[in-house]
Order: sequence, then C-alpha cells, then structure tokens
Amino acid sequence: MKKLLPLLICVAALSAGSTAAARPDLRLGIQQALLARTGTETSSNWAGYAVTHRKPFTSVTGRWVQPAATCADLSSTYSAFWVGLGGFSRSSFAVEQTGTIANCLNGSPYYTAWYELYPKPPVLLRLAVRSGDTFSATVSVSKQIVLIRLKNVTTGKLFTKRLHMRRPDVGSAEWVAEAPTGCDYTGSCSTLPLTNFGTVAFSHGTATVRGHKGRISDPVWSATTIELHGDLNDPTHPSSAGANAIPGELGGDGGSFAVTWQELTPPGG
Repeated sequence: MKKLLPLLICVAALSAGSTAAARPDLRLGIQQALLARTGTETSSNWAGYAVTHRKPFTSVTGRWVQPAATCADLSSTYSAFWVGLGGFSRSSFAVEQTGTIANCLNGSPYYTAWYELYPKPPVLLRLAVRSGDTFSATVSVSKQIVLIRLKNVTTGKLFTKRLHMRRPDVGSAEWVAEAPTGCDYTGSCSTLPLTNFGTVAFSHGTATVRGHKGRISDPVWSATTIELHGDLNDPTHPSSAGANAIPGELGGDGGSFAVTWQELTPPGG
C-alpha cells in the first residue's frame, strides 16, 4: 500500500476567524489505491485519470471549471481539484501539483488556490477563486527545477513560480478530484468528508514525455481511470469520504472528462 506523505494544508489558514484546534490538517497528494483492475483503480481519495510511461514526464497541463460547494448543514467537508506529476504509483515518493479547493466550513462555501511540492510545505495563493471560474494549470519539471503555472482564465489573473526541488517524482501525470486526508495532533489520519461539488469538468488534458506531447488517451502511454469510493473499509487506508466521485469516459478529443460526486447508497438500498 502507498505510504502517506506529510503534504499539509492547515485548515485554519483556509478559514478566516476559525481556530486550528477545531479543525484537522489537510493532506493532499499521494493516491491511496486499494483495488486495481485493467485500466481502472479504486481509491479512497482520488478520482480522475493518470497516465504512466517507462520514461519520465516533463509536463502536464489541464483546465477545469471550479465547481460550487453545496453545504447542506453546519458540518465541514473538503475537496480539491488539480493537475500534477507523481504520486500515482505504489512506489511514489512525492507530488508536484497545483489546483483549487472547494470546502464547506461551518456550513459556508470556501474556495482557494494552492500549489504543493513535497517535502516543502504547501503555499496558498492570492488568486481569486469563485465557482464557475475556469482554471488552467501547468506543472513542468526539468531536472530539479519545477515550474508551476496556474491561471484564472475567467479573470485573466496568472500565477507562476519557478522552484527548486531536490527529488521530483516524474513517474506519472494526473488530473484529479481529491478527498483530502485529515490528521489530528496525535498523527492519526483518515480521509475527510468529501464536499458535494456536483460535477467538475476537466479539459485540455495533455502530458509530455521527452518532447512528445499528447492527450490523456494518447497510445504512447498507459491511461488509468481512478474511481473514488467513500465507503472503503481498509485497515491501512480507510475512507470516510462519505460519498463517491466517479470519472466519466474521455471525450472525443481524448483530453476531457467530468468527475461526478455521488451520494453513497445506504446498505440494502
């Protein structure tokens, strides 16, 4: 099973006026894959697509429309949408990623943007995020240099950052809707309740390997569909997401798909 890396986003930083003691630390990144079959994996925290190749990836790009968080009561729920490199295989040790968040904090929607490189801590961005906004992201790696690019296409605001990373993971490229993991002060971790985000639409999904650029469906690499199941009862990576997130088939362009939040079916239902 995959090890859980300490990729932290403090919820206190995501909720002005809240106290850190009342909320867990969020962890984003490494996939917790539990069941695999040809072309599809079942995960406790990821939903979307990943591609792998025997050679290292040098970049990944994608767009998505920021979904609205439906907050039914005063409970807190969490979700993240991103593109990135690394984190997919069982031997993964890092993730280079950037994206947005749609949380419900005390019953109110909260949105923000971020990037994260393990082992350095995550960085929250001063980039406005509203439901319905379109975002475009690129993560590129050249040796130990990582370039993060995140643009709010709707407003035209752009964030770019050139970073040094001692050991990037470039073994995969992915486009993901994630149920973050929460850890308390004792270090006990579990998947957090997944925000009802309805449907998030990804598009323009491309990756590059040694100068070859292609869509998710490119036959040069292997693509895997990842389904998030929120009722998995695994002793190593339990899921308490409380909902499923299921990606649809790739569109005719080979680089677009949608992930849909699904309420769990009650036992015997």
